[in-house]
Amino acid sequence: MTEHIVAILDITPVTHNVKRFRIEKPAGYKFVPGQATDVSINKPGWEAELRPFTFTALNHWDFLEFTIKIYNDHPGVTNQLGKLKVGDSLRIHDVWGAIHYQGEGVFIAGGAGVTPFIAIFRDLEKEGKVGNNKLIFSNKTRQDIILEEEFQRILGPNFINTLTDEAIPGYDNHRVDEVYLRAKVKDFNQNFYICGPDPMVAAIQSTLKKLGGKSIVVEL
Repeated sequence: MTEHIVAILDITPVTHNVKRFRIEKPAGYKFVPGQATDVSINKPGWEAELRPFTFTALNHWDFLEFTIKIYNDHPGVTNQLGKLKVGDSLRIHDVWGAIHYQGEGVFIAGGAGVTPFIAIFRDLEKEGKVGNNKLIFSNKTRQDIILEEEFQRILGPNFINTLTDEAIPGYDNHRVDEVYLRAKVKDFNQNFYICGPDPMVAAIQSTLKKLGGKSIVVEL
């Protein structure tokens, strides 16, 4: 397994608990939108604590990017990532395939489960191939929505937000269940890309099987 030690170039808050990390890109390092790598912190005691993160940059950019939810309620890897500063370094490894875009469809994400879709939609926008792809994005509250303005720009009315713990104008207030999917999707004979908490993914898979949809599950 190849390992690269790369410096952090920039750290920017995306939401109240999500940060964007831009890091050095090793020479010749390539990936496909939706792919990931194992990452650890280059500090004593943390080098072997590998965690998978999806690239949110595009391959032609001259840096790598991860968009990571920081969990401050327990002393794990993301808690440590949240304490890092520009100039600190990470260890990244070989690229592995989490998902490949398989054609137009409906993307369904819960919270940080949207991260594998970020590079896919950025790439589709760059290539002028966004088409009629749709993103249904479920979060607890509005402040949890990752890259709301960017997804709105790319997808327009095909960017659908639903909030489970908050009812505010302009946003749906409903879980992504059978009733909701029937209201938002007219044709179930298409691809469905799903990523989010395991119970949510399992429930949506079961519903789509009933409705005749082809589900493509993305593992975080």
